[in-house]
Amino acid sequence: MQFKLANVVLEVEKHAKDFPELYYRVLSGDTSYSDDFHSLHINGNVDFLTYVNGLSAGKWHQYASVDGVVLHMALFGRGRVVVHGVRSSELNPVELKSNPFDGDEVVPCVLDIDIDTTGYDLIGFRIESDEGYSVGLLNASYLTDVPEDSINQINLALSTTTFRNEQYILPNIELVKAGISKEDGPIRDHFHMFVVDNGQTLDFASLSDDLVTVLPNPNTGGSGGFARGMMAATETPDQYTHIILMDDDVSIMPESLIRTFNLLSLAKGKYKDAFINGAMLSMEDPTRQFEDVSYVATTGAYRRVKEDLNVGKLADILENERTNVEVDQAYGAWWYSCIPVKAIEKNGLPMPFFIRCDDVEFGMRNKPVYMTMNCICVWHASFEGRFRASVDCYQYFRNFCAMIALDDCADEKMFVLRIQRGVRQNLRDMDYQAAEFILDGFEDYLRGPEYLQKLDGAATMIGKGKLNEKLIPVSEMDPELLRKAGVTEQVLANVNLEFHPSKFMKYWRSIPYDKHYLPDALLRGKPGYVVKNGSCTLEGNSTRCMTLVFLDPTREKGSVRTMDRLRFKSIRRREHELMTRYRKEGKSVRGAWKDAMPYMTSREFWEQYLGLK
Repeated sequence: MQFKLANVVLEVEKHAKDFPELYYRVLSGDTSYSDDFHSLHINGNVDFLTYVNGLSAGKWHQYASVDGVVLHMALFGRGRVVVHGVRSSELNPVELKSNPFDGDEVVPCVLDIDIDTTGYDLIGFRIESDEGYSVGLLNASYLTDVPEDSINQINLALSTTTFRNEQYILPNIELVKAGISKEDGPIRDHFHMFVVDNGQTLDFASLSDDLVTVLPNPNTGGSGGFARGMMAATETPDQYTHIILMDDDVSIMPESLIRTFNLLSLAKGKYKDAFINGAMLSMEDPTRQFEDVSYVATTGAYRRVKEDLNVGKLADILENERTNVEVDQAYGAWWYSCIPVKAIEKNGLPMPFFIRCDDVEFGMRNKPVYMTMNCICVWHASFEGRFRASVDCYQYFRNFCAMIALDDCADEKMFVLRIQRGVRQNLRDMDYQAAEFILDGFEDYLRGPEYLQKLDGAATMIGKGKLNEKLIPVSEMDPELLRKAGVTEQVLANVNLEFHPSKFMKYWRSIPYDKHYLPDALLRGKPGYVVKNGSCTLEGNSTRCMTLVFLDPTREKGSVRTMDRLRFKSIRRREHELMTRYRKEGKSVRGAWKDAMPYMTSREFWEQYLGLK
């Protein structure tokens, strides 16, 4: 039987309206989309070998043993369809077939073009209208022939967690409903969306129907929301085979859900039980792919498998397809992650981390094989300028310590050194609160799992959030202070997020010095400045400065920091005390976390934690 692999998406989504090259490239002439006829009108030469509409032939062969497809199309007008593709290890497309068509204004021309995809990584097509004619592309899709009994029976749940974010979640609910309802493939009858409402502000009665269920939930963070969605998907045995976990503050394409379902339906061998992770593309720069799969390094650092890619360019699309994501210590972030239900039934629900590391820990615990594919993605706000010490210091260090104890995913001694380094770096830059938050996280880890089981995560985040450094617009800062610190217009205009320090600076920053130990006579009266993206210093120098202008990576906001020797001494004393405690209790604390994991990831625990029983 013929089974659809992918639709060709003709309408550019609103969030990418200025970047149609994600969908198609106009080589000559122009295009316009008709809302009335749901068709793309083409005058000229338009190429669909793109991120959204190119067929991932290499991936389909790898994951599902697909070696041939049919390009099905319905068109008005006169011209030709040129099928082309990029062979494995090559960079430029070659022409495979050229099919003329002639469809009148009433009856479209229907084409079914057989394509042998063996040896190709990416397949696409061009539409070239004849001179004096325009073409209307009504629809197009890629199909393949498969034995009916080889198709995996898939029932797919989508779970998204929201907290008073109606501006995103309500449009996404409607988008999913519309996209799934009009799809003529099997997903339409084998899909359900769960919306876990941590803010309890949605009208669950009016929003829930045969396709969507809204579940009111206490504010237990992302981990609690996704745990509730997983519980809903596993409540009735064999009701669902897979669940997609997806952030609420994203822009999505229903086609991503459709391709996920279709890939699961045909996956073979080890890929039948694989996870699928969707890529995160930048809302601010829609052709920038930030991440799909990452891994945990021995030091405890996160590492992306791929660097930033411009998926508006063919070369980067190919790199995206060809880069192997099957690496050790891999995890997929939960902005879009598809998980087999059997993995949840076997290995449990998330840890109650509230926020940060819940998705990473779940990956470390399950050790999955990951699949990725072009167009399985979401658009999410970029992370630059979103650093919050209460989250990125307290939550991260507390939860990562627990994760090492649970899953042995990094070298504990190296991570403790990372804690000490983080404290030292923040003290150098006079970010005393960030240093305090790191130690708070370490101390709360040492309290053991019972502390986390009883902790009110929402109240903790609110309380610590009030202590975060308050940033103000640069335009409201003292211009004379900025001038003295060296913050020029050129500094403010430079938004490059890459920093390549010299060998000397790398060495200098590794030395455990601190200006707080120097007498005032050896310090500079002149202020300095520093630009940081989280813990990474992008520009500037705080050496020997008693006053420091801090700028966030957007260089639009900042603060003024001044030296506080008493607070420095207090933090250093606390650090030494905690390290002494760690050396005495670390082994027993680690064992306690390990012993507690089966209960803390069980349905029994989560039902009590969420107030369901």
